[in-house]
Amino acid sequence: MPPPSGHVIRLVLPLLVALGCVLAPAGPAGASPRPAGPAWTAVPASDGTAPDDARPSFYLEGLPGSVLQDRLSILNPGTEPVTVRLRGADAYNTEDGGFAVRGAHGSTGTGAWLRTARTEVTVPARTRADVPVSFTVPEDALPGDHPGAVVAESGGRAVGVRVQLRVGGPTLAALTAEDVTVSRGAVHYTLVNRGNAVLVPRLAVEADGVFGPLLRRGARTLPVELLPGQRVRLSEPWRDAPALDSVTVRLRVTAAGGAHAEAAASALFVPWPAAGAAALLAAVAGGGYVLRRRVRRRKDPDPDGPGRDPGPDPRQHSDERHLVKAGAES
Repeated sequence: MPPPSGHVIRLVLPLLVALGCVLAPAGPAGASPRPAGPAWTAVPASDGTAPDDARPSFYLEGLPGSVLQDRLSILNPGTEPVTVRLRGADAYNTEDGGFAVRGAHGSTGTGAWLRTARTEVTVPARTRADVPVSFTVPEDALPGDHPGAVVAESGGRAVGVRVQLRVGGPTLAALTAEDVTVSRGAVHYTLVNRGNAVLVPRLAVEADGVFGPLLRRGARTLPVELLPGQRVRLSEPWRDAPALDSVTVRLRVTAAGGAHAEAAASALFVPWPAAGAAALLAAVAGGGYVLRRRVRRRKDPDPDGPGRDPGPDPRQHSDERHLVKAGAES
């Protein structure tokens, strides 16, 4: 009989092998994975040290011809130095309402007005670097909001710090709601900012059918910042839409500054089985009409058959009249 230790080895060895397959580190023997350090960040500079002092974006306001100044902070909490490139960019809305910035070329507003003291900054490990930023507002700049961003890039990673720049002068809050369509499950619509101020829209939805109200949704704030001159395509869920009804949907959109817009659309909801039956009935009715015409034509006598006077040939009369007329002219 083998010693007890042999039994223990036979039982434990397969378990150790299985655990080794799971716990063995990937890569060469003896290598250990290198922990990833915290990523660098870029934020508007703050004189305070408390988290509450942090600013989410730059906010500046000035008249045409003015020069506005601020500072950008680049924080590197990692263990290696990082080199960051800086540039300005105009902002725009994506088709679904997201906030996006222009590439390295193509900015004509805030992105073109922005200058950083250095276009490339190397920040040592566990260090913060503050970079002065200035905005030169042209003399012919239009009043209103000019959204943009300071873009910091390093190692394939980009961080955009939003800039809310307002040029002094009259502001207009105006929007329109367009292209409303209704589908089984959602109401689709387009919002267009017709003014020069950034808008945060509020939407209210109503729907009425043949027999009365179907939907009543009070005004709620949409998760969209609609930039001046931009349009976005949005959808409002309506999962409990009727299966069979003729519906009219009305949208009311408002925003700060007195912006207001209304739009409506109609839709006919028909269950698929009913739609298929209607199509089948239409096909049967059309086929019956064609069949009746064929039967009627068979019952009628042949217009050119024997026993029927064909009558005068219209072509002969036509030729005769032509000849008579020609003879008269001659």
